[in-house]
Amino acid sequence: MREREVKVLNIDREEIEKKLINIGAVLVKDEDQINYRFDTDDGILKKKHKGYLRIRVTKDNLTGETKNTMTFKKSIDRNSLRVNEEIETNISDWESTSKIIELLGYKRKRPGYKHRKSYLYENILFEIDTWDEYTYSKPYLEIEVPSYEDLEKAIVLLNLDRSQITTKPIDELRKD
Repeated sequence: MREREVKVLNIDREEIEKKLINIGAVLVKDEDQINYRFDTDDGILKKKHKGYLRIRVTKDNLTGETKNTMTFKKSIDRNSLRVNEEIETNISDWESTSKIIELLGYKRKRPGYKHRKSYLYENILFEIDTWDEYTYSKPYLEIEVPSYEDLEKAIVLLNLDRSQITTKPIDELRKD
C-alpha cells in the first residue's frame, strides 16, 4: 500500500477538530497506540532500506478492541508529499513477534505512546496525533491524501498555515 501524507505542525487540537466537524468530516478513529520500532545498532533498515520496522498495539476507544500490527514502512519520496510504501500484517501476539525480531538481530527501541483521532472528509483522512512528551511534545495534524490536488483542497478547507506543513518523519522532527 502507498500512502501520501504531510504533517501540519504547531496546531491547536480543539480548533482543528471544530473546523473538521464544521466541514462535515466524520470521526472514524479514536485510539491509543504504543509504537515499537526495531533496527540494528547501526541503523541498517533506515540507511539501506530508507525505512523502519514497527509493531503497533492499538486500543480502539470507540469499540474497546485492541489490535496488533507489524509494519515495514519505506520512504519513496519526500518532495511536496511524503510517499511511503507500507507492508502491513496483523499479528496475534506482539510480544512473541518482538522476541523473534530481536533474535534476528534487531533491537527494540523505546516505545512511543500516541493518541490519535481521525476524521474522514470525502477521500481525505485527517489525523490529529498527540505523542508522549519524550517522543514528540507538540500535537500535529497528519493529512493523508490520494493526490496533490486533494492536499491543496485540505489546506484551503481548513485554512492551514503552509509554513507549518512538512514531509519530515517523526524522528527528524524530534531532532529539530
